[in-house]
Amino acid sequence: MASRHPRPGRTLVVLFAVIAGLFGLMAAFGIWSPKLGLDLRGGTTITLTASNTTGGGSVDPNSLEQARDIIEQRVNGLGVGESEVTTANGNQIIVSVPNVQQDELVRLVGQTAVLSFRAVYDVAAVQPPLEPTPAPSGEPSTDPSAAPSGEPSASAEPGDPSAVPSPTGDGRPPVQLPTAPPTPRPTEPGSGTPPAEAINWQPSERDQADFAAFTCDQQMPEVSDQPLIACDQTGTQKFLLGPTLVDGDKLADASAGIPQNQFSWVVNLEFDAEGAELFENATGELAQRTDPQNRFAIVLDARSISAPSVDSAIPGGRAQIEGGFDQETANQLANVLRYGALPLAFEVSSVDNVSATLGGEQLEAGFIAGAIGLALVVGFCLLAYRGLGLVVIGSLVVAAALTYALLVLLGESVGMALNLPGIAGAIVAIGMTADSFVIYFERIRDEMRDGRSLRSAVEVGWHATKRTILIADAVQLLSAVVLFALAVGSVKGFAFTLGLTTLIDIVVVFYFTKPLMSLLARTRFFTSGRRWSGLDPEHIGVRGSRPRRRPLTPAKALAERVVESASGRTARPAEEA
Repeated sequence: MASRHPRPGRTLVVLFAVIAGLFGLMAAFGIWSPKLGLDLRGGTTITLTASNTTGGGSVDPNSLEQARDIIEQRVNGLGVGESEVTTANGNQIIVSVPNVQQDELVRLVGQTAVLSFRAVYDVAAVQPPLEPTPAPSGEPSTDPSAAPSGEPSASAEPGDPSAVPSPTGDGRPPVQLPTAPPTPRPTEPGSGTPPAEAINWQPSERDQADFAAFTCDQQMPEVSDQPLIACDQTGTQKFLLGPTLVDGDKLADASAGIPQNQFSWVVNLEFDAEGAELFENATGELAQRTDPQNRFAIVLDARSISAPSVDSAIPGGRAQIEGGFDQETANQLANVLRYGALPLAFEVSSVDNVSATLGGEQLEAGFIAGAIGLALVVGFCLLAYRGLGLVVIGSLVVAAALTYALLVLLGESVGMALNLPGIAGAIVAIGMTADSFVIYFERIRDEMRDGRSLRSAVEVGWHATKRTILIADAVQLLSAVVLFALAVGSVKGFAFTLGLTTLIDIVVVFYFTKPLMSLLARTRFFTSGRRWSGLDPEHIGVRGSRPRRRPLTPAKALAERVVESASGRTARPAEEA
């Protein structure tokens, strides 16, 4: 039976075809650079410390995980890649998002998203505190912020605690504005009003006094079965609102879009079955009232997002929020509403920003460190192995091409981002790949010192060292897998890159370095032991012009014949010098 002869040339052709295919995929996707992580692209990392909404006790792990899921959904709703939301220390959530500024991210992950729908009882414009326009004594008010005739007025009267001091000095003493918001309290007759009966709520004298004194630099605590005084988002209007008609937890979905035949963005709301019934009943009752009591306010975190009037009942459980949104603000509000309120209270413990400039400097430093490491390895191999150092350079180039192509394609297919620890893992892999060369080359030189020819030394040395190389790479790969499974954050990037480059080292050594050495062993430059080949007798430590072959045992002689036969050559007699 004919033995199978290795064909190193064909192996190299197949390897280069695979590399060409990887770069062809990069060209097909139109991507030529890997995705970069937070520490290289710039972005924000926020650490949130959780506590129970009741204020005491330890944080429930299930609630923390639920909060993590909600925050992750909110962050992913931004449309950015490589975001990372993890838990730590049993009471913290760490949010890392590239290319998102601090204020935007803090607002997104910290919002409690308490949504409610309330009936409007009274509306008043808010007078700017630094530019009042008081009416002259004895004349009708011309203040544009005053309420229209026939509606409750919110203008300040002399002696009213809500009066604003005049900067021009009109004879009235300045009055101190209240600084503390009204505290939640039972009201009469609507104390503990359930949503189904909240439509019939009427304000008390105290409610009206609190409303007159309220300013938009305050924020009243929101309690669903009690009235609420809230301002709009611009702080130019305030609303006296009844108890909650429909709770936000009855909201089934929220989305942003532009309705047909319209040009402005809106947020579409869809209620569940119970919420749809409550909403239809409430809007049907409000439609029978006069302005402003025919309006309902959509309240988010004690701020009125919108307060539209109602002409008829709204069936089907669908509604829209219109508030002069653009695409970004509409999507942000829809994301917050869609993913609900957080089950825990959070405090922002730390915020770390990485600018794109700093990330670029770190990337440049990583490339410089890699180039220095690569230059040292190449320099050592050229000094120690001379001509064989070209094999090292070629192997490192092939390894670099495979690593780069895979990082780019993995970033496109699975969203893997290269971070600074990942670059460190690639640099470590340079030394690991060099170890494989050293093991193989030194074994070839040992076999030649024992008197074997270069061709025989290449084959015998390979069979003796490939197991050692595989064991070393397996240990490295196992370390990378364990580190990836147990690590959190950016350390995973180091572990992943280390594992990837370990597998690439195996491919390069088996399918490039060994076949290339088999081809070079057939050239006169290396077989004749030229001075700069790295295999001349003096360089490998053999005295005399040719190494002397040690007598081989019958078993070793048979093994050499088998190896040389497998390499396509006729075996020499064992006693041949």
